[in-house]
Amino acid sequence: MNTLFSSYRLGDLTLNNRMVMAPMTRNRASESGAPTAIMVEYYQQRATAGLIVSESAPVSQQGVGYPHTPGLFDTEQSTGWLRVVNAVHSEGGRIFAQLQHCGRISHPSHQKDGSVPVAPSAVRPKGHSVTTAGYQDFVTPRALDTGEMAEVVGQFKVAAKYALDAGFDGIEVHGANGYLIDQFLRDGTNQRADAYGGSIEKRLRFLHEVLDAVTEIFPSDRVGLRLTPENSFNDMADSAPQAHFEYIVSSIAEHGLAYLHILEGDMTGTQKQVDYRKLRELFRGVYIANNGYDKCRAQETLESGDADLVAFGAPFLANPDLVRRYREDLPLNNVDQTTFYGGDATGYTDYPFARIDLKPAA
Repeated sequence: MNTLFSSYRLGDLTLNNRMVMAPMTRNRASESGAPTAIMVEYYQQRATAGLIVSESAPVSQQGVGYPHTPGLFDTEQSTGWLRVVNAVHSEGGRIFAQLQHCGRISHPSHQKDGSVPVAPSAVRPKGHSVTTAGYQDFVTPRALDTGEMAEVVGQFKVAAKYALDAGFDGIEVHGANGYLIDQFLRDGTNQRADAYGGSIEKRLRFLHEVLDAVTEIFPSDRVGLRLTPENSFNDMADSAPQAHFEYIVSSIAEHGLAYLHILEGDMTGTQKQVDYRKLRELFRGVYIANNGYDKCRAQETLESGDADLVAFGAPFLANPDLVRRYREDLPLNNVDQTTFYGGDATGYTDYPFARIDLKPAA
């Protein structure tokens, strides 16, 4: 029987178990976007995960949307990530880098020239941007010109090269959570009338070009993709998520990717409206399920064939030894949400490992 703790063959990689540490932004990088020593410790502590997907790494300064996020667009950042990767590998773990462009969710304060963020269309999101000066209102983004698309696609390719230099086992393209690729995919944010907007086929073009670009650096079986068909985070919406994402998932299957990583439902906790089993069947490849899974639900999902791997977020954040705790039915540490973003070791690397003599939870 397949269990959370069974090894798994992902392309030419062998994962020690089927538990994936989900990408989680923690805002502990330097001001220049380079990974820090405390980040090395954080990822090394969690290296027993079958696969770690790193927190989002901006592919360019244009793509930065939050303070102190670790990028992958210069040598200093790549060198910092190399220390993280080496630490994970020293513990026998595997790690993919998640490549991100925030698009309209950025803010002029994150841009060196103070320019407004870019997006498929000049549609201002509701809400607030996170800046070094605190929360500020989102601004109306500038719609990318058709002639600029190749340059932005190229940013993903350059970031993939830096990820390769850093020794990552692979990369995950962030097509989710209301960031630039997601903004192109969903019709609530893409109001273009050129080759990159209008029909679902045209809205999908940008993602196809990004995948073509990064698979020139990494083989396709070392490239994953994350999607969030109905997540409303960052003021996102789509008129027909089931139909649109069935088409999207069917289309990207041609790339021969390592996996499809889906956040099922909405991060706000609203009821799921999309048939994710249908998306899993259309992809015909490795499927990673994500969003609110615990051990029991994850095991049931694996046994039913609804997923091949399961990603966990907050449980890994608060339990560096989550694999052992789940395997031995040990109690979990409580999550301190006040320390999620920014700060020091508190709520980051100081969560305790389970004692050797700890007994299973009742």
